[in-house]
Amino acid sequence: MNHSQNRWFAGIAITLCLLAKFHLSAEIGVGAKPASGSDVLFDGSRASLDEKWTYWEGPRFASSLPIKWKISKDPVDAGNAMITYDPAAAGGVYGAADIVTKKTYRDFRLHVEFLIPEPGGNSGVYLQNRYEIQVLDGDKTKHGMAAVINESESPYHAYRGLGKWNAYDITFRAARFKNGQRVEKAMLTMYFNGKKVHQNFPINKVWGGPNSGMDGGNNGGLGITDQPGGLKLQCEGHAVHYRNIWIKDLELEAAQTDFEEPILNPAP
Repeated sequence: MNHSQNRWFAGIAITLCLLAKFHLSAEIGVGAKPASGSDVLFDGSRASLDEKWTYWEGPRFASSLPIKWKISKDPVDAGNAMITYDPAAAGGVYGAADIVTKKTYRDFRLHVEFLIPEPGGNSGVYLQNRYEIQVLDGDKTKHGMAAVINESESPYHAYRGLGKWNAYDITFRAARFKNGQRVEKAMLTMYFNGKKVHQNFPINKVWGGPNSGMDGGNNGGLGITDQPGGLKLQCEGHAVHYRNIWIKDLELEAAQTDFEEPILNPAP
């Protein structure tokens, strides 16, 4: 093989590597398209809401199917969004009308976008219907916006504010067990509007008690079990909007969730 042929094969190899990397990765940030092989959980249609989601029938559940959450025109862009409005949750009664995916998950890569239209708007993204990533305008504490609730600091600096779309991009690794005992805590890495805000962050417990999510009533939230759980969105009587939700199953053998992907529409 001559020098010219060597260069040709080297060029082909580089091109194939770049293509492979392109297909294996996904964008992060507002407007990110679903990763290859992911499951689109909400595409703006009522059909996707009814097909992929149901109510979480926890101890405080007070609504009924079909899901009462509204599908409305996107307040910023073309398309539709769903709104966390359900009469059963009026006054902030969380757990009364939360929705959860019908499918359950262990390790995964998640993308979800939300918009808060009014001051103090409150909801939450629950990983495995256990661990809450807070959605709460105006709160910069460990209970506040984009915090791993009550455990991490709030990366409020990455929040775009009222009336604007925001994006969580998360790689999550479930807790690991041996002989029925938890030997490794759940872990996540998260980008908020394209900024990495949590890196390989371990999660200790389920907060909020039995009305909050799976295992919340077990040993004060420390009694985590090995049961996979769905993605849950919280309804607290506020008109928080959600759109462009997708998830991809992963198998993360090592305790490592850190990831780097191209950033789309980064926060200013």
